[in-house]
Amino acid sequence: MNIGELSGKYAVRELTEEDADIIYELCAGNPMYYEFCPPFVTRESVLDDMTALPPGRTFEDKFYVGFFRENRLAAVMDVVFNYPDSHTAYIGFFMMSRAEQGKGTGTEIVNESFHFIRNQGYRFVRLAYAKGNPQSEAFWKKNGFAKTGAEVDKGDYIAVVMQRSLAE
Repeated sequence: MNIGELSGKYAVRELTEEDADIIYELCAGNPMYYEFCPPFVTRESVLDDMTALPPGRTFEDKFYVGFFRENRLAAVMDVVFNYPDSHTAYIGFFMMSRAEQGKGTGTEIVNESFHFIRNQGYRFVRLAYAKGNPQSEAFWKKNGFAKTGAEVDKGDYIAVVMQRSLAE
């Protein structure tokens, strides 16, 4: 799978440990997210997220990628294929640079990425947001996601599960 094809407008590549500082800077610029999904980001939590896997998945299924515009990190996406089933891709994390927010960039990245995911044979995209976070809820609803009715207690917050069909 050529993950660089997630976007035709942004340079996309897998992020590595060497990118932890730029990922941290992007995340730290979004304090509202961490009000609802604590604790606040650290360099160590970035590194942990890069290697976190859902049950039954391997690193062959996971891509922790950055979307770059003019060599600047515009967005981070963690996508796990074949989770929770073989028809679904799971977005474990998606965050935009503060400078890119409110311009339609997030929606553009999501739509391009989902086009690629659909072309890989997946029928659904699933994710979860921290209950009570109005910014996350509004973004994902605007981008065609609906609540599944499932909620998961994560200890520090409640994760609300959403899903979007990729059918044309």
